[in-house]
Amino acid sequence: MEELPERSTTIPIPRPAATTTIATNMNISELLQNDSKVKVAGIDSDGVLRGKLMSKDKFLASLGHGFGMSSAIFGWDMHDVLYTSTATATATSDPNPTPAEIGYADFIAVVDLGSFRRIPWEDDIPFFLLRFNSASGVPVHADGRGMLRSINDKLQKLGYSARAGVELEFMNFQTPAEDGYGQGQRRDLAAFLDRNTPGALRPLTQGMFGYSLTRQAANKGYFHDIFDQASRFKCNVEGWHTESGPGVFEAALAVTDTQEMADRVTLFKYLTKSIGVDYDITPCFMAKPTTGLPGNSGHIHISLCDAATGSNLFARGSADPDAPWSDVEHVSDLGRHFLAGVLEALPDMMPMLAPTVNSYKRLVENYWAPVDISWGLEDRRSSIRLIAPPVSSPQATRLECRIPGADLHPHYALTAIVAAGLRGIRKKLAIPVPPTAVRTDTPERLPDSLAAANARFRAPASVARDLFPPDFVDFFAASRDHEIRVFRESVTDWEFRRYIETV
Repeated sequence: MEELPERSTTIPIPRPAATTTIATNMNISELLQNDSKVKVAGIDSDGVLRGKLMSKDKFLASLGHGFGMSSAIFGWDMHDVLYTSTATATATSDPNPTPAEIGYADFIAVVDLGSFRRIPWEDDIPFFLLRFNSASGVPVHADGRGMLRSINDKLQKLGYSARAGVELEFMNFQTPAEDGYGQGQRRDLAAFLDRNTPGALRPLTQGMFGYSLTRQAANKGYFHDIFDQASRFKCNVEGWHTESGPGVFEAALAVTDTQEMADRVTLFKYLTKSIGVDYDITPCFMAKPTTGLPGNSGHIHISLCDAATGSNLFARGSADPDAPWSDVEHVSDLGRHFLAGVLEALPDMMPMLAPTVNSYKRLVENYWAPVDISWGLEDRRSSIRLIAPPVSSPQATRLECRIPGADLHPHYALTAIVAAGLRGIRKKLAIPVPPTAVRTDTPERLPDSLAAANARFRAPASVARDLFPPDFVDFFAASRDHEIRVFRESVTDWEFRRYIETV
C-alpha cells in the first residue's frame, strides 16, 4: 500500500470536452477537416511512447497500408543505446526479421483509428496510437499493443472479455534549472542531474500526508489540471488523492477493457509529464525513487466477464460449502483456475511485471509490497489480493496483482496476467497454496533482482515459454540482460559515499 502525494497552484485553462467520436476509415477525413497535422506514437519494449508529428495529408495517405518507422525503437533501450544481442524483435521464421539483422530498416507502423483522441494541452491536435508489422506484414512480437490484442482475440473466441483497472502512484519533484533552483532560469532536469546527485532534487511537498485534502491545495492548479485533462484525453480517473510520501499522488484509472486500460496507463504518464512542464514539476514513475520510503506501485485489478452479457465470470451464484478455504467460497471454479494460473506463473514471468533494476528495490519487506507467492481475501500483504463477497458485490469480484510498480509496461503486464490466468483455466489448475492468513509454511520467495527474475523467465522449462512466443521470451530476456549490464557497469552514489574514505 504505497501511498501518494499532493498538487499545485494555478487556475487551469478551460478546455473543450473529450473526444467521443469513434474514428473509422469512412469518417476520418471529416473528423480531421479543420486540422493540418496529426501526432502518432507507438510503444517500445520499455513502455516508452515513440512518435512524431505528421502532416494530415501524409497521415491520411498512410491509412491503407501504414508508413515506415525505424525498427531501432525495438533495438535500443530507453536512452537510445543499442542492444548488443542478436535476439529478434520479430519471429525468427519471419522472412524480414529483426532490427540489427536488417540494419534497422523500417517496420510498418499501422494506425489504430480506435485510439483517436485529441491532446487538450496541445491545442487539441489529433492523436493516434500505432501497432507495428514487419515488411512481410507479420506483427512484431515485441509490440505490446499487438501482444495484448492477440490475447484478447483468444478471450473473445472463448466468449470472454477482460476488464482491468490500474492504480498508479508517483512522486513529484520541483523541476530545477541546470544551475539549481534559482529564479528566471530555464528548467532542465537532465542538465541538473549531470552536475548534481538525485538527493539534491526537491520533492513537491515534504512529509507523509496520505489522503490529505490540505496538501492538494498546496499545488491545486497542477492537481486539478491533471484530473480535468485526463478526462478530456480519454484517460478517465475515478479516484485521485495524495499518498503517504513527500509529493506523492495516486490515480485510480477508471475500469475499462484491458487494451484500452493499457493504453491509458501509458497515456496518463504522458499527460502528467506534459502538464508538469507548465508547472515546473517533474512526476516520477520509478518504482522506488527514494531510500527508506514506500515505493510507487502500479497495482492491476483484473476480472473476466461474459462477452455477451457482461456478467462477472469470477463470481459464484451462491456460497460453496465445499470450498477449500473460506476466502474463495464466493469465487467461481473459473475464477479459482485463473487465480491458480497466475500464482503458478508469477515467479517465471516477473520481468513482465517488474521490468527494471529499480523495480526490485520496491519489492522488499515492510514497505507494503509483496515478496513471495501469496494470496488472500482482502489481504494487502500478499502478491494477489482477492476481492470478492462478502467484502464486495459479486459483480465486482476480481484479483488485484500487487507486484507491479508504476514503472510497469502496462501492455506486457496485462498480457502476462491474462495469459497466465487462461493457462490456469485451460489446465484446470488448483490453487497451489493456502491463503496467507492460514498458512503455516514459509511461502516461496519471488526473485529479488532483475537478474534472478530474468534467469527464471528465460529458462528452458519456464512457464513464460508456455505463455509467450519463444522468440519474444528470448528478445525480452536479452533486453533485460542489457539493462542489467548497464547497471552493473555503473558506480552508484551509495557506493561512492560508502567507500571513498573507508577502503
